[in-house]
Amino acid sequence: MTLQECYAAMGANYNDVLGRLRKEERIRKFLLMALEDSSYDLLCSSLKERNLSEAFRAAHTIKGVSSNLSLTELYQASSELSDVLRNREDYGEDIEPAFERVKQAYAKTAECIRALAQE
Repeated sequence: MTLQECYAAMGANYNDVLGRLRKEERIRKFLLMALEDSSYDLLCSSLKERNLSEAFRAAHTIKGVSSNLSLTELYQASSELSDVLRNREDYGEDIEPAFERVKQAYAKTAECIRALAQE
């Protein structure tokens, strides 16, 4: 799988990230580092514990990382969840659907990055 194929499979914007990071080696390096980031695990555990401020922080970090790497689908899902969690004190029914979209986007993104890493 090429880097461009990986970006297409993730629903991400290859041209945008190439314009930002300039070199495929740099993009690949930061993509692989994104898998090591613990923000997704923190998001999952924080929501399970109903710690909304920590969940917001984790979702916001995912949003930033995905924005910098032009991971469009993951960015959109984490941005939506960040908005839902912003300044929340109570766990509402609107959180689960937004979290589900992040889970799906993250799983797709991680799968594609892992496939790229095996090349």
